[in-house]
Amino acid sequence: MTQQSTSLLVGLLAGVCAAFLLVSAGSPSGLSFFLFAAAALPVLIAGLGWSNLASGVAVLVAMVVLGLTTSLQAAVVSSITTLAPAAWIAHLSNLARPAEEIGGPKGAVAWYPLSDIVLSLSGVVCIGLFAVGLAMGYGPDFVSDLVNLFVTTIQQNNPAYQPSAENLEEMKRFFLFALPAIQASIWVLILLACWYVASAIVRASGRSKRPKDDMPSQLRMPRTGALAFAAGVALSFAPGSIGLIGWTIVGAFGVSFVAAGFAIVHERTRGKPARGLILWAAYATTILFTLPLGFFFFLGLFETARSTTVTGPGSGPGTGSGPGAGPNSNT
Repeated sequence: MTQQSTSLLVGLLAGVCAAFLLVSAGSPSGLSFFLFAAAALPVLIAGLGWSNLASGVAVLVAMVVLGLTTSLQAAVVSSITTLAPAAWIAHLSNLARPAEEIGGPKGAVAWYPLSDIVLSLSGVVCIGLFAVGLAMGYGPDFVSDLVNLFVTTIQQNNPAYQPSAENLEEMKRFFLFALPAIQASIWVLILLACWYVASAIVRASGRSKRPKDDMPSQLRMPRTGALAFAAGVALSFAPGSIGLIGWTIVGAFGVSFVAAGFAIVHERTRGKPARGLILWAAYATTILFTLPLGFFFFLGLFETARSTTVTGPGSGPGTGSGPGAGPNSNT
């Protein structure tokens, strides 16, 4: 069987698997969220372990299966928000160039920087949510119906819950701007987690082209991310759809800086006797109070970097730092 035929077969199987996960997620259950989130894994594994052709076929097959079993809208939304971004970051992960082009050792290979992968991931999530929001007509009327449905559901279980008209309007105003930011941040984290898991699976199978990234030292956002976040903050003050776009950008890029902040804490506590306690406290307080997110955000914001993984002669143990590698070749 030729390499192209293998990629087509892998893409077909990955697409069916992704579609199965998405269709299963449509059934009300406690696992629905995890099934929906895991739908990116087959596409990522196909792209990371085989080729762009495999991940591209997986996206198309999943769209067709979803379109036939659910609806065209579900197929398009899933592809824009989950499947296509997964294929894209798999493509970026396999990009490499000669390390000497960026000042590295001769004969070594510099891989596309993890920081740029996260930056691109934040961007494609924003674009996907912009498109979905525009197609679904996201706005005050959409949020009003959503909040009314939410309140009605609560009242079915708790008839005593009767919010005043003023409180209801405040709730609608809050969710109008909070939902784009929350959804963007959650989706960036989901895709980043799926990329991490898929990379580990592909490495364990022996099919990984890219070596393991040292995430504590390399998971940083480049300065471009800070500019994008600042632009999002500025746009968030604008009325109407422009403001909603701004909040989406704030959520997507803001959570990437938070992730970088956690990576910094992981790196700086290496070798420390109380490392486990410090990390446990960091995650626990963030989950319980959310306020510490601000600390990790600023920690990530004030330590921007573009570290490059380098492999080959003179590259040491397999990871190194450099000014960054661009998309030059697909290894």
